[in-house]
Amino acid sequence: MQITRRKTRQIQVGSVKIGGDAPIVVQSMTMNDTHDVEATVAEIRRLEAVGCEIVRVAVPGQAAADALPKIRSQISIPLIADVHFDYHLALAALKAGVDGLRLNPGNIGSKERVTKIVKMAKDQGVPIRVGVNAGSLERDLLEKYGYPTAEAMVESAMRHIEILEEQNFYDTKISLKASHVGLAVEAYRLFSQKSDYPLHLGITESGTVATGAVKSAVGLGILLSEGIGDTIRISLAGDSTEEVRVGFEILKSLHLRRRGVNVIACPTCGRLEIDVIGLSNRLETRFSHITEPIDISVLGCVVNGIGEGKEADIGIAGGRGVGLLFRGGEIIRKVPQEELEAVLIEEIENLVAARRAERGEATAVSGMTRLSLGG
Repeated sequence: MQITRRKTRQIQVGSVKIGGDAPIVVQSMTMNDTHDVEATVAEIRRLEAVGCEIVRVAVPGQAAADALPKIRSQISIPLIADVHFDYHLALAALKAGVDGLRLNPGNIGSKERVTKIVKMAKDQGVPIRVGVNAGSLERDLLEKYGYPTAEAMVESAMRHIEILEEQNFYDTKISLKASHVGLAVEAYRLFSQKSDYPLHLGITESGTVATGAVKSAVGLGILLSEGIGDTIRISLAGDSTEEVRVGFEILKSLHLRRRGVNVIACPTCGRLEIDVIGLSNRLETRFSHITEPIDISVLGCVVNGIGEGKEADIGIAGGRGVGLLFRGGEIIRKVPQEELEAVLIEEIENLVAARRAERGEATAVSGMTRLSLGG
C-alpha cells in the first residue's frame, strides 16, 4: 500500500522540520519532575538513544521554568515546554530558550494572555502547538455542543488559530487529542479538511504500555494510513522510552519510517522446533541500538521454509537438530541447532559492518536492524 501524505505547511522546531515533505517525527515527554535537572537530562538522553527526535517537558511551576536553560544546554534534541493555566510560565519558558511551546487553549486564559505569549514566540522564532484536548474544552463550546465532539474540538482549534493569525503568526502545529479513539480520529479528519497546518497525532491517556500501544496503533494507524499526521507521541503509562519504540513500530508497519529493530516472530505453534520467543526477545534487546535498515528472518520450523523470509537480507529457519542460514532468500549453509543464535548474531554484525564500510563509516555495529522471526 502506497500512502499519499496530506500536504501541510512546514514548520521547524529547533533543528527538526515538521510537515511538508519531512519524515513523520517521533516525540515523547519526560516522566521526571522537570525541576530535577539531573534526572530529567538522564531521561532525555535515554530517549535520544532510542530515537526520540523531539522531547517535551512539563512546566507546572517556576522551579521547572528555572530548570529549562540547564536542561536545554545538556541535550541534543529540541526541547518543548508544556504549559497549562499560567501564561507567565509560558513567557518564562520562552525566555529560557526552549525550541517550542505547547499550549492548551482551553485553560491558558484570556485572549490577551495568549496574545502576549504569541508576540514573544514570534519575536524569538519559536513555534507553538495548539493542543486541544477533549477533556478540557472551553466552557462555551461544551454548552454549545452538549459534550466533547469532533466539531467542538475543531472549533476550539480554529478559534485559537485565528488569534495567532491575527498577529501574523503561522509557525503553528495542531493536536486534537482524546482518550476515545473514534473521537480523536474524527476530530483529526475533520480538521484536515479545513486547514493545512501540520498535525501532531496522539491518543491521550491511552493506558498502560500494552493497552495504550494497541489504542494508539489503531487510532494513529487509521489516520496515518489516510496520509494524516506529521508528528506523533504515543502516550503510555509506562517508561517514556517505550513511547518512542511503539511510535517507530507504528510508522514502520506502514512503511513510513525505517528505523530500529523490526521483529516479525512466529506465532505460538506446536510445530516450533527452536525457542523463537526467547530468541526474538534476546535479539531485540541486543540490537536495540542499531539504526541500519536490515531485514532478518528467523523461522521456527521447516514447514514454512524460507519462503516467508525470502525478502529478508538474512535469516535462519529452525529444524530438528539443524537449521538453515539464508541470505536474500538463498540458502547459505546448514547450522547445528545449538549454534543458530550465535551464527545469526555474527552474520547480523558482519552485514551491518559491511554496509557501514561501504558508506565509509566506522564499522562498529551501531546502525539499525530489522528482524523478521516468522513461521
